[in-house]
Amino acid sequence: MRVGGCFVAFARGEAGPGHPGDRAWAAAVVLEVPAEPGPGPRRDPDRQLRGIPVGGAPRQARDVEAQHAVAGTVPASYAPGLLARREGPILEAAVRHLPRLPEVLLVDATGLDHPRRAGLALHLGSVLEVPTVGVTHRGLVDRSDPPDLAERGAWMPVEQDGVAVGAWLCVRSGVRPVLVHAAWRTGVEDAVEVVLRASVEDARTPVPLQEARRVAREARHLATADGR
Repeated sequence: MRVGGCFVAFARGEAGPGHPGDRAWAAAVVLEVPAEPGPGPRRDPDRQLRGIPVGGAPRQARDVEAQHAVAGTVPASYAPGLLARREGPILEAAVRHLPRLPEVLLVDATGLDHPRRAGLALHLGSVLEVPTVGVTHRGLVDRSDPPDLAERGAWMPVEQDGVAVGAWLCVRSGVRPVLVHAAWRTGVEDAVEVVLRASVEDARTPVPLQEARRVAREARHLATADGR
């Protein structure tokens, strides 16, 4: 399965609520993940990234099939429940620049765990017509503390008004679980399976999101180091 990830990095001092017109760098990556969830091979990011950026572009890890970063400004400040207004357009641009869209896209945002059951992960999937899964460290509507899930692969569903909207999932044994969100054309079990398949035991964040975050931040560093 080809799983993508996307992430936005803001200029220093322009994170948080921010303002319309804030500078941002969005990145999207895609890579092939194992056919079945499992312990996952150990992955050393430094070994994947030997060398220096070439031609002012972020480095590409050897296990990443494709990546793209875009720079721009965002049209809105952040307001709870309205993240799609701030980050949606630039994330869409980054994903559309990939040579091929992924089969599933991981987004650093909520999906059905939202006052209107429509978080950024769901919005982005709808616009791109790509199934999406959200991955966050805490909920938006659901404010419960994460359960004690000690072993990789253990999970507990999260419901709101009797509707399953996501799950707490242990990706790394002995470490606090992440919250995975059903979003566009995905259910809770789909979300759990995809995130496990896209993760390795020695990291809490799924590999596609790790790489998208790194690429976005490296693109920001290259641009600001050049005075742009």
